[in-house]
Amino acid sequence: MEWITIIGLMAGSLTTISFLPQAIKTWRSKSAKDISLAMFLCFCLGVILWIIYGLFIMDIPVLVTNIVTLILAGTILFFKLKYK
Repeated sequence: MEWITIIGLMAGSLTTISFLPQAIKTWRSKSAKDISLAMFLCFCLGVILWIIYGLFIMDIPVLVTNIVTLILAGTILFFKLKYK
């Protein structure tokens, strides 16, 4: 594996993991009142576009990290819509 791929995977992993504490907090508290719906809708749409981009250029770090990010951010978005 090339060093640039490793850097990409590390960068994507760190930014992806940053959503985990918010997802856990929202799930445990059953409250998403302080989370911006517009921000998470825009963010999830942007991540979907990154996944499409990653598919076109066949870039593993872009694909893997954005798929995991979409799962975490999508979970927060789901909680936002569920708990309002």
